[in-house]
Amino acid sequence: MRIRIARIGTMIGMIGLLLMANRSQSAQPQWTPNDWAKEETLKLCTNDPGEGEYCFKVWLVVVDSDVYVRLGSKAADRMNKNATGMSLPVEIGGNRFEHVRATEAPDYVERVGKAIGEKYWSDVFVHLMNHPLTLRLRPEDAAASR
Repeated sequence: MRIRIARIGTMIGMIGLLLMANRSQSAQPQWTPNDWAKEETLKLCTNDPGEGEYCFKVWLVVVDSDVYVRLGSKAADRMNKNATGMSLPVEIGGNRFEHVRATEAPDYVERVGKAIGEKYWSDVFVHLMNHPLTLRLRPEDAAASR
């Protein structure tokens, strides 16, 4: 009888561990751009060797089910100095994604600019400033995207 109780206890413990492992796997945030279309900002986190990590907010738009940002000169300079190149952490929708690939999107400059103008009323003034870099953001792990 004691052996059966011990086995049952062991089985219950194993089931508990499996459930906890499954919960931690499902707790990983999913890259879901369309869910963030109404988000106002996201944070890009660059790493300058002399300064360390620095996170800054930028406006975002979702175009063709991808996240895009348009960067001004100062933010573009931060990207150019980023120790990890075009790979960086991104915070969006209450989640942090450690490995996001930022890809220059010159073919989307007009579409992103128009989408930003439609989404943010203050772009009436902001669009007059220099925005040398438009980026598409996607997770580096293709399995995490979509």
